[in-house]
Amino acid sequence: MTMKITSDFLVIGSGIAGLSYALKVADRGSVAIVTKREISETATSLAQGGIASVFSEEDSFASHVEDTMVAGGHLSHLDVVQKVIEAGPAAIHDLIDWGVQFSRNADQEYDLTREGGHSQRRILHAKDITGREIERALVEAVRAHPRITIYEEHIAVDLITEAKLTHRRLYPNRCLGAYVLDIGNNEVVTLGAQITVLATGGAGKVYLYTCNPDVATGDGVAMAYRAGATISNMEFMQFHPTTLFHPHAKSFLISEAVRGEGAVLRRRDGTAFMEQYHPLKDLAPRDVVARAIDHEMKLHGDDCVFLDITHRDEDYIRDRFPNIYETCLSYGIDMTCDPIPVVPAAHYLCGGVRVDHWGESDIRNLFAIGEVSFTGLHGANRLASNSLLEGVVYGTRAAERSLERLQETPEPFPSIEPWDCGSATNSDEEVVVTHNWDEIRRCMWNYVGIVRTSKRLVRALRRIRMIQEEITDYYWNFYITSDLIELRNIATVAEMIVRCALEREESRGLHYTLDFPEADDIHWKRDTSIRKEF
Repeated sequence: MTMKITSDFLVIGSGIAGLSYALKVADRGSVAIVTKREISETATSLAQGGIASVFSEEDSFASHVEDTMVAGGHLSHLDVVQKVIEAGPAAIHDLIDWGVQFSRNADQEYDLTREGGHSQRRILHAKDITGREIERALVEAVRAHPRITIYEEHIAVDLITEAKLTHRRLYPNRCLGAYVLDIGNNEVVTLGAQITVLATGGAGKVYLYTCNPDVATGDGVAMAYRAGATISNMEFMQFHPTTLFHPHAKSFLISEAVRGEGAVLRRRDGTAFMEQYHPLKDLAPRDVVARAIDHEMKLHGDDCVFLDITHRDEDYIRDRFPNIYETCLSYGIDMTCDPIPVVPAAHYLCGGVRVDHWGESDIRNLFAIGEVSFTGLHGANRLASNSLLEGVVYGTRAAERSLERLQETPEPFPSIEPWDCGSATNSDEEVVVTHNWDEIRRCMWNYVGIVRTSKRLVRALRRIRMIQEEITDYYWNFYITSDLIELRNIATVAEMIVRCALEREESRGLHYTLDFPEADDIHWKRDTSIRKEF
């Protein structure tokens, strides 16, 4: 018998957005947090640089707004940018109240740093492990709350909607919870909820090289798409320009803050090159820096470029970047005297589930917050450290709307059917999963990477759709596993990225195509959107 669990709020994901939302609603209702690994295994935990917010008299909301709009290729939604940035100081105070300890200077003021694309020092940080510190504090807070139940090692399979249960086309449709695989017991759990929140993070694992954690397989975007939600701007995948290049390092990220504190990108012969690509040189926005590195590597036939901060004081480097220093040193690189070999890697998804100003999708009672969502904040390229800010701000906004929704007269809640595995059997062909996983990621890296062409995109779409046919056949014939669920999701997300990239016939921000190398403000200063046809 399939296990059934009900709660007022179901949160899928355990990064900054999901946990901050849970803390905002838990005093008013029961909360179930579903996370597919341990609760702290999130992209939030890996965030090094910090969280952007206007926090000094020298800075202003207008300046932060302008920096965000410029970085986003002026595709960011101005009203959203203003709302998020103006809510920044309150979001920071929420984090502090939950126990986050940001770094302070000798005068005990918050130590603000600067990153690429920012015109002011406005990044609050905890040395170079900001995300780990935020995750620590939020996890401690949710574990201590009596109305929050955490389900680790549980992976969401699909959303439960009213249309799915009644076998009708409904608009607006309504979300009623999710089917979730208990990985340890190999059992699908039915998790019903008045409000469902996707806080599943990004999709870096769609690409061969990424600095994302293994959990970043685009689950939330894929589930929302299958349920009928609108998905927008998937062509804008941000490639972090500086990840550690070493055969034994698993795509370790070298924070944007290293360049913010004066590091210079150099060719193998020591020549600095960023002044050829942007007036801000090494502090240019990430899309510019990633393309510049990609071009330099191809032009000179090198496997990497080098990030050099050796001109700064040794003690300062060790104190400001202790985690990066120790990690590099473990691979034989002393960043106080050796330039760090770096390459770009898939990092942040700027598109996602399209939501309104309160984080709600066009499926009623289905919210999406954090990297899984498309709010309009990031436009064609995320400004460094705006993502953690977005997670807290939309965690708060979604909580406000959710609590209002809970107070309303509840709509009749249909009886939820248990998970039906049909005639599925145990698989003796696990190699199919592994092979297709590798093929999708290589295909995306080679054909849908930093620089694209229409011919490559068409080739990628054709191959991905062939792989999807194999996955679909496998999915319906064998018992599901976490690996199969993730494979199905990365294939779905890969297809959406390619479709959106083919639709946008211009180059803007993170989407750069040789066939349309210029921005086209007349026809393409707008978002791409796709929905599943039923």
